[in-house]
Amino acid sequence: MEPLPAPSPTSVRITGDHYQWLIAWEGCLALLRENAARSENPVASVGVELDGAGNLDDVVLMRRTPPHTYTQVKYTVDSSTPVNEEYLTKPSKDGGPSILKKIAKAWRKLTADGMPVDLALFTNRAPDPADPLVAVRDSRSQFLMPKAGLQGPRSALGAARTRWAAAVDLTEDQLRKLLSVLRFDLARDQTHVQDRLQLLMAVAGLRHDEQAVTSGAGWVAKQVREGHRTLTLDMVKAAVETLGLKAGPARAVLSIATLKPDPLAGDADYAIDWIDRFDGSSDFTKRRPLPPAAWTQLQTDIEAAPARLPLGSTAISITGSTRLAPAFLTGTAFRMVTGADLAVLQRGQLWSTSDPYNAPQHPTVHQHPLDQGDELAVAIAVATDPTEDVLDYLREQLVPVSELLVLTPPGGAKDGSVPDTAAANALAIGIRDIVRRATRTTPRIHLFLAGPMGLALLLGHRWNRLRPTVVYEDVRTAQGYEAAFTVQA
Repeated sequence: MEPLPAPSPTSVRITGDHYQWLIAWEGCLALLRENAARSENPVASVGVELDGAGNLDDVVLMRRTPPHTYTQVKYTVDSSTPVNEEYLTKPSKDGGPSILKKIAKAWRKLTADGMPVDLALFTNRAPDPADPLVAVRDSRSQFLMPKAGLQGPRSALGAARTRWAAAVDLTEDQLRKLLSVLRFDLARDQTHVQDRLQLLMAVAGLRHDEQAVTSGAGWVAKQVREGHRTLTLDMVKAAVETLGLKAGPARAVLSIATLKPDPLAGDADYAIDWIDRFDGSSDFTKRRPLPPAAWTQLQTDIEAAPARLPLGSTAISITGSTRLAPAFLTGTAFRMVTGADLAVLQRGQLWSTSDPYNAPQHPTVHQHPLDQGDELAVAIAVATDPTEDVLDYLREQLVPVSELLVLTPPGGAKDGSVPDTAAANALAIGIRDIVRRATRTTPRIHLFLAGPMGLALLLGHRWNRLRPTVVYEDVRTAQGYEAAFTVQA
């Protein structure tokens, strides 16, 4: 493959502007969603190159009450210069103030009356791991503090603090205060920004294809060219209609992350972060809580989620990364009888519990007698067939069940057997109806899941008028499975 030619100055400028319009469109999505979800302190307007904010004027989120968010957006075409002391404190090419010195000046101006602020440097440049202060940045909060404030003046960290403070005409105490409100949102390449925008557009109830993202950013650019530097809720709503972006309701966001960080956690109305509380070094190996954390604690957190969302939230997007048992439990926490409408992105499609379907799809039923008790085991075999593994577990653990029912889609267990949201809802209802009939005299159900995460969520949402259910997780140990949750159904 031939290397791409070096970009021209005009190309760099146009790409940098488009990058800024993407970030501004993200602010517009926050404006839409937070007001629709009745967030406690929603974005009231979005400023683009707003007067009075110094060099933190690129994108400004004005909230109903402070702190407002002031962002400087910096784009680069290559990775030759990471974010470090030199990049932040070096004077500009024409001898003007450095990036950090401009930020410090804007911070002093914005906080002169004691008003709290939220500041951000947003860039596709990567952090320099060799820089003493940048290296202690918390990737979750994006702040250098509190670690940047630790250690004495003779340490590498302390010496760097002294240099930064001197370079921007602040005392070290002032520098600590600035770094306590300045987020370093780094390594946000354009592809990452566009992917994140597609997720945000989905939870805002909009079309979330690439063209939809381009349309939103293009609308922002048009407003700036026409001199509109403050974008209001009415303006954004009108743009959504004009651009044909509306696809469904704007949703409250519940983030549940047990495997890897959720890119929408910071935008969520409520976030459950269990990544460090699951055993394993990667999202593939994280399958069970790491003691002393326990399944019962995760169940408590998930079942508390409805009360943590904005009052009156009924349309809810589930984001993050979970295995099947937590996904099923999340569905039961927002069961259909509560009036909730849950949605989750599944292979790029938005699967919603309120999406229409023609008729319930009744699964094929395979019976395996066990005669170990009067309870019933049920295995949902959609993506793969776990029959032998489940039977081995039930026998080895002497689970008191009379038989194992294995339920598969009519075409059998295989990848892609549930192609879309209509098929998922139809199958979830068909599974529930079969289990209802099979458990009329059964005291308890033992449930094993092997299918798409979205189907587990939709099935849990409709799991009512059933017996108490023990939900198992495949933990990939010699034991095979582990009882995760007990759901009263």
